[in-house]
Amino acid sequence: MLKSNMKKHPKIVSTQYEIHPLLLDRWSARSFSKKPIQIETLNHLFEAASWAASSMNEQPWRFVFGAKDSELFSLLYSTLAGGNQVWAKEAQVLIAVIANTHFPDGSMNLHAWHDVGAASTYLLLQAAELGILGHQMGGFNREIAESLLKIPNNCNIVSIIALGYRDSHELLPEPFKTREITPRTRKPIHAFVFDSLDKLSL
Repeated sequence: MLKSNMKKHPKIVSTQYEIHPLLLDRWSARSFSKKPIQIETLNHLFEAASWAASSMNEQPWRFVFGAKDSELFSLLYSTLAGGNQVWAKEAQVLIAVIANTHFPDGSMNLHAWHDVGAASTYLLLQAAELGILGHQMGGFNREIAESLLKIPNNCNIVSIIALGYRDSHELLPEPFKTREITPRTRKPIHAFVFDSLDKLSL
């Protein structure tokens, strides 16, 4: 399968050290084409997510998705913050990412959100490999979303992911059009990696 050209800009990424190109192909796009994502393709993404590491191999992730124009898509879309609704309406799939925060014996799984984040990353990296971009959103009404999805008390919706094949940034209104081509930046590793408590900065 051919990958689409997902680079935001020829000079979009500058790293201190060489890393795998796939890690650079993943970025949070907002401009999506009308090309649908087939269920077979989605299953590749969920399969990838299933291979993330998890505490006690509990695999606390749950995914509820709605394809474009489906009832679940509309439901998830209705919970998004206004700024996210502007561009997410063009996504081909919306996914509610859910963490089961308890072990089967009822005790708290303190690592559940961490593990669900790892699974989401695997999903998004597999998506990037297949030419699909995803945008994780924390801007949604969690209380309403959990009520509409009938999420039990032992679970939380961690994020909502918009998925789609890339389209031109020119189709977006401002400020999103500019954000789509703004160079990506990351803190240098010395700002968050320490080999001495004397240097530690939190």
